[in-house]
Amino acid sequence: MRDCAPTQTPEVDKSALRAKYLVERDKRLRPDGGNQYLQAENEFAEFYEGDPHLPVVPRQPISDDIEVVVIGGGFAGLITAHRLIQAGVADFRIIELGGDFGGVWYWNRYPGIQVDSDSYCYLPLLEETGFMPKEKFSHGDECFEHAQRIGKHFGLYEKAIFHTLIRSLAWDEQLERWHIGTNRGDQIRARFVVMCQGPYNRPKLPGIPGITDFEGHTFHTARWDYEYTGGDLHGGLDRIADKRIAVIGTGASGVQAIPHLARGSRHLTVFQRTPSYIFERDNHPTDPEWVRTLQPGWRAERQRNFHNAAFAFYSPGEPDLICDGWTEVARNLAAKLNRGNRWAELTPEKFMEWKEDEDYRAMERLRRRVEEIVRDPQTAEKLKPYYRNMCKRPVFNDDYLPTFNRPNVTLVDVSQTKGVERITEKGVVAGGFEYEVDCIIFASGFEITTGLDRQLDIEPFAGREGKSLYDHWGKGFRTLHGVMAHGFPNHFATGFIQGGVTAATTLMFEQQADHIAYIIKEAQHRGATIVEPTAEAEAEWVRTIRANAFDNSTFVMECTPGYYNAEGEPSGRSFLGDPFWGGFYVLEELLQAWRDAGDLRGLTLSE
Repeated sequence: MRDCAPTQTPEVDKSALRAKYLVERDKRLRPDGGNQYLQAENEFAEFYEGDPHLPVVPRQPISDDIEVVVIGGGFAGLITAHRLIQAGVADFRIIELGGDFGGVWYWNRYPGIQVDSDSYCYLPLLEETGFMPKEKFSHGDECFEHAQRIGKHFGLYEKAIFHTLIRSLAWDEQLERWHIGTNRGDQIRARFVVMCQGPYNRPKLPGIPGITDFEGHTFHTARWDYEYTGGDLHGGLDRIADKRIAVIGTGASGVQAIPHLARGSRHLTVFQRTPSYIFERDNHPTDPEWVRTLQPGWRAERQRNFHNAAFAFYSPGEPDLICDGWTEVARNLAAKLNRGNRWAELTPEKFMEWKEDEDYRAMERLRRRVEEIVRDPQTAEKLKPYYRNMCKRPVFNDDYLPTFNRPNVTLVDVSQTKGVERITEKGVVAGGFEYEVDCIIFASGFEITTGLDRQLDIEPFAGREGKSLYDHWGKGFRTLHGVMAHGFPNHFATGFIQGGVTAATTLMFEQQADHIAYIIKEAQHRGATIVEPTAEAEAEWVRTIRANAFDNSTFVMECTPGYYNAEGEPSGRSFLGDPFWGGFYVLEELLQAWRDAGDLRGLTLSE
């Protein structure tokens, strides 16, 4: 791959910037936190349950007894299915709301959609399927096709139930199985249940007064309407040349779609509450010469290098294999240490101080980049973000900022009113002015850090004696190893709960799936029908989490509101859950040692 040099960053007044960051945060804080968003249910159910990609084929309700049900057919579910097969667990089914595998990559097909992190680290099961991404940042169709590839390669289509939404989950003490109710009238009884919905699962809508009054067209970026816009996820939106379009939201989805909407529409009005940092994408094809040099295990090595940049630090002489905006701060810090041969000075305190310095400098570089690209000074100023790196998800795009030089694009800053004021029959009101439009597109994200009952929307979700999982986790996660909970036998969860955190999200799913598949395999081999953590083991794991906790509360609460910090709520649920901060690879060794011991310590098994 290409050489990776540190970026040139300007000197900054860190104290002045910190004060500016806090002022900008306070402008956007809202007392309603995550409740400012509407759930995609009832009159808004179509924004979640409707499928614009494939028609739902009528079928008879299913009544079946299954050993393992995997809920979700995105990458988390596909990885789990692969690990179950490796463990010799054959009787399982995958239940998926979409009409095919892919999860977020099935649903998200808006124009411009691409992976925003290194594809070689992100896309799972590359070596197992023999696939290599075409580019560093894969386009959405390649991600969807890879999910299909995994499904075909491992024979998972025969085990899938598509276009099916889980409505209820309840443990039956007599049958010693989970009752699974669905929107198709199914009655499925499963010995084991593995939750694999993923964090980007359920769209949410901004709770703007009058949202139902608009008489034009509306849709969410996660359910893109190409019948209305024309084109496809690569652009060419040829049906909106006479349309006035409004986009509400400038996070990752909005940033990627906006350039295509601007090229295709008569006029585009972008309503922005908080600008995103826009890193250079600088996408490039995969180098076949580099591919020929790869040895087995190359991906694990690359993922560890990515982890070091994001969550630890490079060791002396370690190269930056990722070489993009995600690793810029770490790369620049390593260059600084190398220049002065200052590695011996690197105490934990110095590391945090120097990393913060590089953070402020790198973000100032991006703000100055806005000035260089956007010609109108007032528009450029609106597009400048003022918060620390990783307060919001970084965005990579080479077309977004130039879009605001187009005469048919208007940027409306709604930070002073903490969002759009209202929606009318004809358009959107901001700053007391009504912008008349023909179509409103909501780029408002997903139920990520709102309540678990909103994110999962499964009711009842009941374990032993009807105990609600939402109540069990209502005051904080309580698990064993981040995947099981006392009182919820044969139930497993993946995602950001109480496990490891690393830069490549799919690697986290792999770590969890390895552990889950091992436990299910061992339960079957030992003739157990029920496996469940003890209350003592759960409490011990919570103590382990606390003992390895990293206090980043100051950083989080000084961030601008967004889903990374539960919209600025002091007691809100973190995007990362309640993770094991002792280190992702430390946790891997801990879990492997637990499995190697073979005694399933902390679990009770019963026939």
